[in-house]
Amino acid sequence: MNRIAFSLLLATFIVIPAQADWVLNSEESTVSFVSTKAINIAEVHKFANLTGSVNAEGRVEVMIGLSSVDTGIEIRDDRMREMLFDTETYALAKMTANVDIGMLNELKTGDSMRATIEGELSLHGESVPMSFDVVVARTSDSQLLVMSEKPVVVNAPLFKLAEGVERLREIAGLPSISTAVPVSFLLSFDSN
Repeated sequence: MNRIAFSLLLATFIVIPAQADWVLNSEESTVSFVSTKAINIAEVHKFANLTGSVNAEGRVEVMIGLSSVDTGIEIRDDRMREMLFDTETYALAKMTANVDIGMLNELKTGDSMRATIEGELSLHGESVPMSFDVVVARTSDSQLLVMSEKPVVVNAPLFKLAEGVERLREIAGLPSISTAVPVSFLLSFDSN
């Protein structure tokens, strides 16, 4: 991908005036993921604790509190904290990206755009480059929504989580748990 196209794609991830800082509104944001067990049983889960910001230089950071995993089953949440995420050692997952905010003032309230941006996901002590297909919408002068246009697939082995998935599979007595996990997000940013 040439440099101009790459800059344009990155620029469309977050639309912010150069003078503004944006803060993630955790009450209006969500990160969810789908686990698949026994080949064809899929379940949707989420994280309740999200923080993040975009600064005036275009540095994007979104942190996910891994201990806030919510599968709807308390014992499974506890097992995921301990056996999979090891939240005592690795409390957060973090997505980072840098965006060129100089080109973004053209997006008006009510407008939206699609883009693919490049960033990095840090999880369980590993950092892996990732692409995010997103829709960015300016809902008001003081609010942006960034939504996954399609799920991001997080592959557990890349983050040294395959062993944890296997431990969960064994303790639950399941024939399989997929190590490829689709993740979706809706992130609401308020101007600071």
